[in-house]
Formats: sequence, C-alpha cells, structure tokens
Amino acid sequence: MPPRTEEPLYLDSAVEWLLGGLSHWDAEHFLFIAERGYLYEHNFAFFPLFPVVLRGLAETLLWPLSGWLSVRGRLLVAVAVGNSALFLLSVVALYALSRTVLQDRRLALLSSLLYCITPANVFMTAGYSESLFAALTFGGLFLLEKGFTFRACLALSIGTAARSNGLVNIGFLLYLPSLHAISQIRVYRTATKSHFKVFHYIWVIIRLLLTSLLGTAFIALPFFAFQYYGYRTFCTPSVSLEQIPPALISLAERKGYRVPDENGPPPLWCMRPLPLLYSHIQDVYWDVGFLRYFELKQTPNFILALPMASLGIMAAYAYFIANPELCLRLGLWETGANKGLEKPTPGFFNPRVFVYIVHSTVLLIFGTLCMHVQVLTRFMASSSPVPFWISAHLLLLNEPLLHRRKTSNPSIQLQTNSRNGCKHTPQNPIIALLLHFKICSSTTQSILGYFLSYWVLGLALHCNFLPWT
Repeated sequence: MPPRTEEPLYLDSAVEWLLGGLSHWDAEHFLFIAERGYLYEHNFAFFPLFPVVLRGLAETLLWPLSGWLSVRGRLLVAVAVGNSALFLLSVVALYALSRTVLQDRRLALLSSLLYCITPANVFMTAGYSESLFAALTFGGLFLLEKGFTFRACLALSIGTAARSNGLVNIGFLLYLPSLHAISQIRVYRTATKSHFKVFHYIWVIIRLLLTSLLGTAFIALPFFAFQYYGYRTFCTPSVSLEQIPPALISLAERKGYRVPDENGPPPLWCMRPLPLLYSHIQDVYWDVGFLRYFELKQTPNFILALPMASLGIMAAYAYFIANPELCLRLGLWETGANKGLEKPTPGFFNPRVFVYIVHSTVLLIFGTLCMHVQVLTRFMASSSPVPFWISAHLLLLNEPLLHRRKTSNPSIQLQTNSRNGCKHTPQNPIIALLLHFKICSSTTQSILGYFLSYWVLGLALHCNFLPWT
C-alpha cells in the first residue's frame, strides 16, 4: 500500500472503516492513479478512464465534503457511488441488448436478473473498472445492433480507454455492418433493375469499408494514445526526481518501481521497434504470457475459473450443435425459410447470437492460455453477455418451476405466504427459485449455487484482502 502523503481529515477513518474493503488488490492502483497520476511504470497496466471518473466525482459531486474528507476519502466514496450507478447502467444496457439480440423478453429478463447476482459481483462494486467497461460495452453493442454506428463506435472507443480488451470489440464493428451489407445486397439483387445493381453494390462495399476502417481506428485510438503517453513519460521524460514526494521515491526504491527521470537512462523497452509499454508491463511485472500460468501450484486458480469456463464451453458447444451450418457459414447468411435477420428464431439459438458466441470463445481461449486464469470470471462477466444468456437458457430449458403456468401439476407452484396469509407469486423469478431452492432441478441448483457462492465468497475474501482477484 502506498504511503499517505496527505493529512487525514475528520471523516477519513470512518470512511476507511466502512469502505476500505473496496480498495484492495488492483483497486489500490486505480485509487493511487486517481490521486497521484501515472507516477510508476507499472501504473500503466491500468487504463485511465476509471481513475478519471473517480477523480471527477471526487472534485465535483463530492467536493462539498472536502472539509471533512481528504482526496483519498472522497475517492473511496466515489468508488462506492460511481460503481453502484455504473453497475445499474450496465444492467439496463444488458437487458436492452438481450431484448434486441435474443428477441425473447423472458430470456432477456432472466439473463439480466442473473447478471444482478453475477459471480464477479465484488469487482463490480470495488475499485475496479469492470462496471464501467460493462456499461460501455453492452451499451455500445446495443447501439450497434440498432444501426447507430457512430454512437456505438463512440461508446466502444470510450470503453477501450477503460480496459485493453475493448480492442476485441472491433470484431463486432467488422462483423455486424458486414452482415447488414450482405442483407442489403440480397435485397438489391431481387428488387433493383439489373443496370443499377452494380452501382448499389459498389456503394454498399464502399460504405462498409469506410465504416470498418474509420470505426476500427476510432475504437483503437484510446489504446494507442495511452501507449504514446507512456512512451513520452518514460522514454522522453520531463520530470526529475526532485519533483516527486520523497515518500513515493522511497517506496519506488524499496519495491524496485521505475519512475520517470529526465536525468536517468531510458528503459530498454524504449529501444524496441514497437515500444508498447503495456506489453512490457504485463511481461515483466505480472508475468503474463502464453501458457505461463500452466503450473501445478496454480491448480486452485484453474478450479476457481472452471465454472465460468464451463459456461463458455457449453454455450459454444450447444450453439454449434443447434446451428452447425450457420456456424460453418460464419453466420453471414441463412438458407431455407428463415433467410435474413428481420425475423430470426427467438432465443439463445438465434442467428444474431453467433458473433457473441465467437467473441465469448475468443475471450475464453485467450483468458485461459495467456492470462492469470483466476481473472477469467470477471474478465468474461464484464465483457460478454453469453455467460448470462446460456445460464438463463439452461434455467428455462431444465427448470419446471419456471413453466408453472404451462403445467397441470398442482405441486409445481412458485408461491409463498404473505403476511396476511394469502399466497402470492414473486415477480422476480430468481427470488422465486431461491425460495424453492430445495425442489429446483439440479441444473438450477448448480447455476444459482455457483452465482451465489461466488457472490458471497467474493465479498468476504476480497474485502478482507484475501486471495480473490
């Protein structure tokens, strides 16, 4: 933990006692950056949008508390307030995206309710950028599905300023407009006179290329701008050690952290043909690389990631088995009666889901092979709707209690006794299932058991600085 260089104020100890559990592990880095900026080299592993949001809240909405709370205290309050609001926004965005893609209101609602008890819950609340990234990603994908390409690119671009895996969302920008272009070409082929077709085709292709090129550059811009800022900070520094507080210099010397120094030699990574600071940090400070985590001592972490990995594998397998021809055609067109995406088959096996399955599978493979595998749970839960879609799909498929209105079995009822003795049915199906957990199917017990156990364990362990990252 970095040394405190600011005198505590009246309410700091109370806020630290109440909210200090939200500042552990990576959250400490975000809070340090929000307070001090990018001082140490390894700080550049954490992208700037979330610290900017925290500092903005601390200096605006929470500024009236500056007489009672130090900057650190206000940042902790900003974490609690900001991430709570951002998580609610991500829930709304996920529901809107699910309604659009799945074309199934019930499945969309159940997916969103499951997201509310996400296994990555503690990271959505603590000082991490997951809630911010999820809100921007789900919102951006919803806008892209609706055809608002510029606004979608703006949201996804801002998301890249929050987390590096925002770059993967470029795949949606390349795929969904291509799907729309193919649909337009098919319409022109049947509805336009032959001598005008070629002009329509050329215009569709030009528009697709422009959208893809400009959109890709727009989404990737924050990543490369941040790398350039890191390069300027350490390879051509304009800061001397005398400008840095002595306590922070002492910490750097004890821990071996690099600080920018205009009088010192530049780091070796500056001499590389492509001097990406982010790659250097992941390699040197976090030992992230292909198969580096495949060690016997990491077995417990693989076990922790297994449930989320299982959901990702089941989603990909079930979708391929249900739509083998569509998958082999990369989901770009259909044959038979359901051509086009205007009236797709509702539910999880909807053709629109294909690109999300591919995205989820890419995240799963990369996260398993190239990252600290225990991060997989929050990595996928904040980046992809698929874990929640497949979970909701399995519940609807295997849980008789969710189909109580369609069954003649009088024993299958999701009812509870109210205070006045009357029976009523809970409006929230997840709460209803939890109230009847013992008679739920084994699939329901497994899914809800996983979500709730990680929800509780995550809060208990992470907030007490125990290994839950």
